[in-house]
Amino acid sequence: MDVISLVSIVAALFIVISLSEPLADRTRLPYTVVLAIIGTLIGLGAVLLVEHGRETLGLPLAVEMFEINIRASVFLYVLLPTLLFQVSLGLNLRRMADDWVPILVMAVLAVVVATVAIGYALTPFTSLPLMACLMLGAIVATTDPSAVVSIFRNIAAPQRLTRIVEGESLLNDAAAIALFSFFLTFVMLGVPNPTLRDALVEFPMLIFGGVGIGWLFARLCLPFFTLMSRYPLAQVSLSVALPYVTYLVADQIMGVSGVIAVVMAGMTLNYLGPGRLAPASWAYLREVWDVLAHWAGALIFLLAAFLVPRLLGDIQLQDFMLIGIVIAAATAARLFMLYAVLPLLTAMKLSPRVDRPYRVAILWGGLRGAVTLALALAVTENLRVPIDIKREVGILATGFTLFTLLFQGTTLRWIISVLGLDKLSRLDRALSNQVIAVALENVREEVANTAKRHELTRDIVRSEAKRFAERLDSAMEKAEGIDEIPDRDRITLGLVALAGRERDMIIEAFREQQISARLAEAMLSDADRLIERTRAGGRDEYRTAGRLSLGRGRWYRFAIFLHNRLGLSGLLARMTADRFEILLQQRLTLRDLHGYIDGKIRRIHGRRVADLLHELLKRREDETQSALDGLRLQYPGYAEEIERRFIRRTSLRLEEREYDVLYQDGLIGRELHTTLRQELAEKRKRAEARPALDLAVQKTELVRQFPLFADMDDAARIRLSKALKARYVQPGEVLMRKGDMPREVCFIASGAVEVETAGQKSKLGRGEMFGQLALLSRQIRRTQVTAISHTTLLVLDVTRFRGLLEKSEAMRLAVKQSAEKRGLLIESLNLDLPSTDRSPTA
Repeated sequence: MDVISLVSIVAALFIVISLSEPLADRTRLPYTVVLAIIGTLIGLGAVLLVEHGRETLGLPLAVEMFEINIRASVFLYVLLPTLLFQVSLGLNLRRMADDWVPILVMAVLAVVVATVAIGYALTPFTSLPLMACLMLGAIVATTDPSAVVSIFRNIAAPQRLTRIVEGESLLNDAAAIALFSFFLTFVMLGVPNPTLRDALVEFPMLIFGGVGIGWLFARLCLPFFTLMSRYPLAQVSLSVALPYVTYLVADQIMGVSGVIAVVMAGMTLNYLGPGRLAPASWAYLREVWDVLAHWAGALIFLLAAFLVPRLLGDIQLQDFMLIGIVIAAATAARLFMLYAVLPLLTAMKLSPRVDRPYRVAILWGGLRGAVTLALALAVTENLRVPIDIKREVGILATGFTLFTLLFQGTTLRWIISVLGLDKLSRLDRALSNQVIAVALENVREEVANTAKRHELTRDIVRSEAKRFAERLDSAMEKAEGIDEIPDRDRITLGLVALAGRERDMIIEAFREQQISARLAEAMLSDADRLIERTRAGGRDEYRTAGRLSLGRGRWYRFAIFLHNRLGLSGLLARMTADRFEILLQQRLTLRDLHGYIDGKIRRIHGRRVADLLHELLKRREDETQSALDGLRLQYPGYAEEIERRFIRRTSLRLEEREYDVLYQDGLIGRELHTTLRQELAEKRKRAEARPALDLAVQKTELVRQFPLFADMDDAARIRLSKALKARYVQPGEVLMRKGDMPREVCFIASGAVEVETAGQKSKLGRGEMFGQLALLSRQIRRTQVTAISHTTLLVLDVTRFRGLLEKSEAMRLAVKQSAEKRGLLIESLNLDLPSTDRSPTA
């Protein structure tokens, strides 16, 4: 085939791709199903043309164009890496982390269950060996639920459910291909079968090796992305190379799963990339990858569909029975996952509750597609696989794929309609009537002003006003039904709208470069959770989700562990700096939302609902401010640096806007405008640099603020700050237990603790200490100390504490006062303390 023929084929494929999307919309079929149907028809036409074209039709060029030898490597090495990388690049990893258990179970366990069910169901009815049947099970176990995901998005299905289905579709490809590679070894001639020991060792290596390669290559690319910060096209080019290099190295050199390596590389870049790339560059990279994945997904379906006539070339009557067995076994495996495993996860509170209609939609939407056909083609091309296995695998995999696409795919939207998933709830219908009425009132005012301003003909205005008034009256009559909705439901609707507006404001802040893409994604993840939980549980869940966004989470606790136990402070410093920025931005956002309540929500839901929303929003404001104040106490001065940086970035953004307005008004030329923007870009680059949070410096500042250390000179304070260890504790954490031997003294830098002695409870706060009396008296501890808030402690061991007592009059006085307060004899502490008449303070 010459270059002209190849270019003609590529152009024809893209024409088909461009026409398929509007055709899918017109026929109301899933886009992938339309591509598969068109590809199959083209494949049939190609077979007829190749066989009869030269003799009968006299079309040698057309025949040559359809004599394409499509091999499995085209799918596995050219198209699949692009598709997998884009999907993993677009995942909301922070929100998926909340549902990692159901995603892994529905992806990995579902593939294993389907593989085993199909393999053992086929064995009694075919002459194929068990391993070949299990390999076929792995081939058809991979699902392509893109159709059901797109429909779920259109019908406003719960976002958490959509996210689980989307995560399953990505990971089950990796799991199925890994299982396929494992079973393929058993059916290949001349290759020793793996033993049980090999399976237990090599299969995990296949998986975890892919994870390691993907993570390593993505991390190696990140510094280059930073170096190319001024060249977004170069960054995109490097990102295109990343999945292919990762796949080839993993699959061909290291012998591990290339699919898993690509998925891991995409997820690593997804998680770390927004912090390394400028917001505009990251958005541009994502847009390019969306286009590349659209093309790759369309081509992989079209080209796979071309293969259908070839794979079904010698189908026989008995093969239809085997296809039916595969369909029944795959359906049974899917039913087991949806109606046994998923409810069990829900009962264990590891997965959201999935209502029956959604489970039916997921069952019916488990389509098979290009990956299944590509794996079947890989078997038929393998010279080491016996001919009878090639034939059966090709026919059964293709037949099952066609069943899911042509029967399930074409009826999926009808099933959705029968289940009632495409209809608005009673609450949403009532809300839509109210919204229409309010919108039409606004439109009437705007239209009246427009007609007056343009001096339109009075008769025409009067006639149109009459028609519009009839529509408005009708809308107002329907809207009166809103009074039938309980206040609780109206509050829920108002809170969902409020959370949605909060999400929009976060996106606006990102576009105006007030926050980085990485922090914007974290805040959007919290906003999505706020919307989901509010929609499900009303005001109580709104408050709970709001508090969760202020929580520090598992990773923060892990960072604290690294700092407290191992002395590794990098992760804690970075996460704390992120927390500063997020809390500052969230405080601004929450304050601006009050105007949205008065301007929009009050007109739709009324004054009572608006007043309650103000109250709930004010509580979130206070909680955010409290968390921010806690950070200010823990890290003196750092919040001010972050606020100064915010002001500098805001001023630069406003300055750039002014230059754009002057240029658009023609007051400055292009050359001057370009020069001014370049100068601003340099200033913005300096302003973007976030001040480093040095925990050691912060510890010195905390020591300086303690009244107990006021009599020290600077050199002594610096030495003391080096001896003190900063420890960060969570609310509810027990810091000292009764019966323990005392080994250290703790100074409270921020937060508060509760001290319980002989049934009596008292609270200690910032600037106070505990643990010194038991330590000095050398007695078993009779006190239990528990943190009652996020607290920062400065900890000193017994030797250094005794040395401090010898040098500090203020410290000896504080110890004496605390002993007197608790009724202990000074002599029992074995200290030479001066007498004093001052009252105890601690």
